[in-house]
Amino acid sequence: MNTLYSFRRCPYAMRARMALRYSAVAVDIVEVSLKAKPPEMLALSGKGTVPVLNADGQVIDESLDIMRWALAQNDPQDWLLKDDPAGQAHITALIDENDQIFKVHLNRYKYAERYPEQPMTVYRAEGEVFLRKLDELLEGREYLLAEHPSLADVALMPFVRQFAHVDREWFGQSPYVRLQAWLQRFLDSDLFIGVMRK
Repeated sequence: MNTLYSFRRCPYAMRARMALRYSAVAVDIVEVSLKAKPPEMLALSGKGTVPVLNADGQVIDESLDIMRWALAQNDPQDWLLKDDPAGQAHITALIDENDQIFKVHLNRYKYAERYPEQPMTVYRAEGEVFLRKLDELLEGREYLLAEHPSLADVALMPFVRQFAHVDREWFGQSPYVRLQAWLQRFLDSDLFIGVMRK
């Protein structure tokens, strides 16, 4: 049996759960208390962070690797854009920018009191650079890189959601109308609702 150690609200765990559910991989999900991490999880991965997947003895402890593993089992909507090398390169570039750059701005915006060097609005403006780019990618289509979701959409969505939820009123009035609709489509999807069920 495959076991995923997860934390419901963690964006990395969220994207891993979405990929596993989409690919219909049977998995037992263990909800982890971040204050009391299970010894079984720590024995599998010394990192001590979620998600960690034990796939029949193979340990995968990076969310993106878990997503790719799941899609290698089954990818019915072609999230990997397997016949589109340019699309695949674009997936990698977007996820790298999200994970390396946008996530830093998101943390500073969300926890601005920990970073008193700048006002919260400065951190938000730095994050908006990425939001603007995503909004432009959605011109004329519902998803970032194709007419259907790709790995990039699902890998980025939990982080955009977190950014939007710091100040929902601001996000709702922001000029990123296409991105708002894109995010809402995911929030209303059976896939997202399914992985967020308690």
